[in-house]
Amino acid sequence: MINIDDVKIAVIGLGYVGLPLAVEFGKVRSVVGFDVNQSRLNELRAGVDSTKETNREELAAAKNLTFTSNASDLAGCNFYIVTVPTPVNVDKIPDLSMLASASTLVGGVLKKGDVVVYESTVYPGATEEDCVPILEKCSKLKFNEDFFCGYSPERINPGDKEHTLTKIMKVTSGSNEACAALVDDLYSEIITAGTYKAESIKVAEAAKVIENTQRDLNIALMNELSKIFNKMDLDTEAVLRAAGTKWNFLPFKPGLVGGHCIGVDPYYLTHKSMELGYKPEIILAGRKLNDDMSSYVASTMVSMLAEQVQHNQVNRVLVLGLTFKENCPDIRNSKVFDLVEAFPSDHYEIEVYDPWVNRADFSGQSTINLIDELAENCYSGIILAVPHDCLVELGIEEIKRKGKDGALFFDLKSAFDKNASDFRL
Repeated sequence: MINIDDVKIAVIGLGYVGLPLAVEFGKVRSVVGFDVNQSRLNELRAGVDSTKETNREELAAAKNLTFTSNASDLAGCNFYIVTVPTPVNVDKIPDLSMLASASTLVGGVLKKGDVVVYESTVYPGATEEDCVPILEKCSKLKFNEDFFCGYSPERINPGDKEHTLTKIMKVTSGSNEACAALVDDLYSEIITAGTYKAESIKVAEAAKVIENTQRDLNIALMNELSKIFNKMDLDTEAVLRAAGTKWNFLPFKPGLVGGHCIGVDPYYLTHKSMELGYKPEIILAGRKLNDDMSSYVASTMVSMLAEQVQHNQVNRVLVLGLTFKENCPDIRNSKVFDLVEAFPSDHYEIEVYDPWVNRADFSGQSTINLIDELAENCYSGIILAVPHDCLVELGIEEIKRKGKDGALFFDLKSAFDKNASDFRL
């Protein structure tokens, strides 16, 4: 196995996870950042990160980092970190196609003594059962004799400038004791919060999926409580604030659950569980409840508008925010798309405004009418779906000026005083 002093790193995939990793390692070691998206590489070479996870100064500080889309440039590396997306398909089945492609790429340049570490979210067992066979086939090398593997789950929280890569404890693991030690030592060079060496790759994989499964279930509980309290004419935020005075009450809040972690990771665990003959009940129930929240919000507005507008009138509704969370440009798996689609198309025209959205990422999303400017006195209903700072800073009076007299205002994340909204979760 390679010595830590001889490690030359390649990071495969330069998105929300891979780029910050490549940048931090690029400050202390030689790193090749690989991505198949040439336009992404061009912007990074120009010092621009459209994900907003790094900035020009941080990119410049990574003096040992180079970018490429040429597989031959990986041949000089010996420590490969795979950080490609692992989404689910329309049927909520894990999609490992990008992980397989990355494994094929790495397998083509793998040499004796090399190490491959996966950071992408997977179900327990995927590294050794799905990825390793591809590496063996493409390299003609034998696992744990000629090359070695590790798993270190990503914990990036997009848009969070406090809990950044180096400030979050890193779970590490390896396919044997020596590999585990090397992986842990290497990450320790950049992770100031410290590392935790898991007992096995499977343990590290499982830890990742349950982190977000736990959060998903807690939010599902809050969403269900919100539905109950709305029927009781109780303000959910007020109830949670009161309950939160107890030392061990967990501070979760209701809301739309999207993104590429909380809204996806539980399906990886349930998929593997069902393969093994056990159908999870609580996890799937929580997922269903959270997935249905967009329809719940839309149907609530439709019902409330039906009480105050003429029959067959076409209602214009303004949705503020499209990304999956505030102060982040990522639209992947945003539940706002579901929210828009949940309105009856024959009686509703939905317009979406979000200054954070990158128009290049948005191309092809034809079902969404994304507007660039806000008009006044136009809408029967307004929904603050994603409370970006720039939207909240408009102020409630300015936001309400976009609506007609008596327009409904839904504040899904309780960004404003409860008396300013007609409905909130």
